Amino acid sequence: MTTKLDAELIMELRVDCPERLEVGANDWGYLRAILISGGSFHGKLNGTVVPGGADWNMGHGGDSEDSVTSATVFAKYLLKTDDGVYIAIENLGYKSRVHENSVIATMPTFHAPRGKYEWLNYGVYVASLNGSVKDGIRGVDICIYKML
Repeated sequence: MTTKLDAELIMELRVDCPERLEVGANDWGYLRAILISGGSFHGKLNGTVVPGGADWNMGHGGDSEDSVTSATVFAKYLLKTDDGVYIAIENLGYKSRVHENSVIATMPTFHAPRGKYEWLNYGVYVASLNGSVKDGIRGVDICIYKML
């Protein structure tokens, strides 16, 4: 018997990532660090993305950014809720570059302090990321869901 999975939308984020630092290729892949300069989120909680995090993006299957066939993404940054609570988020995911316009699928985890947002520390979360340019700034739009 197959069980249907349900999910609840927790938040939508806009993460601004205007600067990319090309580290380059070695035997493990093509690395670039994508710096996070800010952003915002809304949903079950609202607030801003704190500047200073980064996405460590590792391309596989090629010696240049243009020749890789897949990528592993690992972003770590802070959220600040409208009521002043800091929440750490780590987002690990994968993208196939073989298929044009493929969505990056990720598995976010949270570190929220005890209190109002502690519930974020528990459960299974999934997310989708899409790159975009808004107001001339490159970034990603992220939808985070909690599996029910």
